[in-house]
Amino acid sequence: MTAVPEALDLARLQFAFTVSFHIIFPAVTIGLASFIAVLEGLWLKTRQQHYLDLCRFWSKAFAVCFGMGVVSGVVMAYQFGTNWSGFSSFAGAVTGPLLAYEVMTAFFLEAGFLGIMLFGWNRVSPRAHFAATLCVAIGTLISTFWILASNSWMQTPQGYEIVDGRVVVLSWWDVIFNPSFPYRLAHMSIAAFVVAALVVAGTGAWHLLRGRRDPAVKTMFSMAMWLLLIFAPLQAVVGDLHGLNTREHQPAKLAAIEGLWETKTGGTPLNLFGWPDMEAETTRYALEIPHLGSLILTHSWDGEIRGLKEFPKDERPNVPLVFWSFRIMVGLGLAMIAAALAAVWLRRRGTLFTSRGFARTMLVLSPTGFVALLAGWVTTEAGRQPWVVYGVMRTAHALSPVSAQQVQVSLLILVLAYFLVFGTGVYYLLKILRNGPVLPGDPSTASGNGHAPHDGHLVPQTAPALSGLSGRMDIDRAHST
Repeated sequence: MTAVPEALDLARLQFAFTVSFHIIFPAVTIGLASFIAVLEGLWLKTRQQHYLDLCRFWSKAFAVCFGMGVVSGVVMAYQFGTNWSGFSSFAGAVTGPLLAYEVMTAFFLEAGFLGIMLFGWNRVSPRAHFAATLCVAIGTLISTFWILASNSWMQTPQGYEIVDGRVVVLSWWDVIFNPSFPYRLAHMSIAAFVVAALVVAGTGAWHLLRGRRDPAVKTMFSMAMWLLLIFAPLQAVVGDLHGLNTREHQPAKLAAIEGLWETKTGGTPLNLFGWPDMEAETTRYALEIPHLGSLILTHSWDGEIRGLKEFPKDERPNVPLVFWSFRIMVGLGLAMIAAALAAVWLRRRGTLFTSRGFARTMLVLSPTGFVALLAGWVTTEAGRQPWVVYGVMRTAHALSPVSAQQVQVSLLILVLAYFLVFGTGVYYLLKILRNGPVLPGDPSTASGNGHAPHDGHLVPQTAPALSGLSGRMDIDRAHST
């Protein structure tokens, strides 16, 4: 029995490790797929060469991220059978079909049209190719729908009953559209667009700092900053609505997020910073703003928020972890909004593409989308503990009958394999981004050399996506010769 908590902790650590790797790749592909579709649509409308150059350039990055996302997702899914068979047996009637729906709808749609998107430039008409790109983009969003439906049900379960120790579905409509699902779907989808916008902005900033001022680089940087201006503030609004939902359905999580131990009447302060002490049941060194907690979390001056002391100690999450992961997410979100507003100011001054200080800032901020995404995931999942299905099944009861040594060995193997495989993938991805879109005046951009001539039809060429993956960066030029 003494080995169970250790095995449980290691199994949780292993799942956290694998899902942390996995979540960043779908987030990039969700945002990039829509971005590529917009670029291709703009090219079809305007016939401006730099839109096509950007479309093909970001398709290379998308292909790498898509491949790594598929591989990491398969490995993560295996853990439901190896480490979490208790959960699979208990809730498989819900999570199994939802994940199957994701495969049958989203993944098949993406996989079916991905080949045309990457390899069909010289095999289908431009409009047919654009339709394939749209299908891939829509597939990524459908995938988000089903995955978030499954995870949201674990956060706010409904539409079921328990028969002989297992979940039986009573209403699929209630299961899918559970109370937290709309907010979490919007929150995750917007996060994916923010992540992609920051990656594009960081890539544009890199090339601006290297002295490139061609239309492709300026366009990608400009579009990324417009996207950030739209989605970063929108994310704050959705996050506020999600907070109201969390207060209603997961009050212990909200209390941990705010570091609140006592239920206060007449207005709850907001703890900006501090250190929650779970043993002493207090938040030390707290910097409080009176009534602001009530104003933000209840939209009223004197709104009441339940404190952690109202919940049994064994039903409280890791308060310091949830408290600080939430503040990392919010702090980075505010930095993104500030950067987007600064871009508007620079744009009005006509120095958006010449300010080296701002370009350096965006280069530094470019990976913060991933950090904020992971911080938000930690807040959501760690805040649900000690429940794997909130209020229904404890995480400890979901564990497979495995020993700590078994989980430790598998975790070590995964760590080594992930850093080798995904380290190589990230290296190639960074190499693609560092090379950037084709330069103006490159022979491969001329009419009849692998791009669209004046009549808008594509001529045969080797698939552009392979050039970034194989390292043959001059494949278009060689083929046209």
